[in-house]
Amino acid sequence: MSWLVTGGAGYIGAHIVRALAEAGLDPVVLDDLSSGHAEFVPDGIPFVRGSILDRDLVEHTLRDHDVTGVIHVAGFKYAGVSVQRPLHTYAQNVEGTRVVLEAMDAAGVANLVFSSSAAVYGTPDVPLVTEDLPKRPASPYGESKLIGEWIIADQARATAGSDTPLRHTSLRYFNVVGSADPTVHDTSPHNLFPIVFEALLAGRTPRINGDDYDTPDGTNVRDYVHVGDIAAAHAVAARRLQDGEPIEPAYNLGSQNGLSVRQIMDAMARVTGIPFTPEIAPRRPGDPDRIVATGDLAARDLDWANRYTVDDMVRTGWHARQSTQT
Repeated sequence: MSWLVTGGAGYIGAHIVRALAEAGLDPVVLDDLSSGHAEFVPDGIPFVRGSILDRDLVEHTLRDHDVTGVIHVAGFKYAGVSVQRPLHTYAQNVEGTRVVLEAMDAAGVANLVFSSSAAVYGTPDVPLVTEDLPKRPASPYGESKLIGEWIIADQARATAGSDTPLRHTSLRYFNVVGSADPTVHDTSPHNLFPIVFEALLAGRTPRINGDDYDTPDGTNVRDYVHVGDIAAAHAVAARRLQDGEPIEPAYNLGSQNGLSVRQIMDAMARVTGIPFTPEIAPRRPGDPDRIVATGDLAARDLDWANRYTVDDMVRTGWHARQSTQT
């Protein structure tokens, strides 16, 4: 038996693949390499290049590799860009999830871990986001993840009385950073860590978008979690599903405290050894003061914990990025 990781050649997916292998859950990767990298897939791990929108390919992959469960990571993950590309976002994230579920149903695969997002909550005005908070996504990306959760729940209800009832959980998280393997780094042009790393490598000064928010240092406070912790939680969730253990329909993978953009910048200068004073740019429209989630349920069921300091997050991410320098 094996576990299929859609998007397993991406930054987060490749870490999940490694966590599964370490847990003795044989991973198989399906990725179209639209944002992933073939070199992120470890040697010896079966890799199928193709799209989750290709139903026949997904079903054949499930059957050919005796898949017992799917960790569905693949999708279009750029919240800001999704506003300009809503149709593409829905095609990849909503239709893609529907196709994966259809292929799973045809192949008799009944375990699913869905990589969702805390973007399903939108911009809540509470200090800590809990799983039962009303869902008010503020972008097509957040909407697409929430719709994905709905589709999965509907399929679980529809198959409840069948021979292979769908068992599932959705993991919601915000800003994933760092690296747990020096050969894998975040290549997104939209995430804070790679933006700062690329600026420093190019000799440019990183910038902060707004320093007049209602936070202790005036900069946004966000939930930064290490990719190694995220990957480990996916592997534990897969194991619980495979072993038939109880599991919640959704978990926040949150830091409980959050870090400000200023704190991240200070750590960047401290860890990289490149001193800089960030430029202050205007606020970005719609950026809330603070978004931080709890992780209590995940700590109870998924061995969730924040095992990395902010310096660890920067150090591991910086080391992985430097390892790719030519």
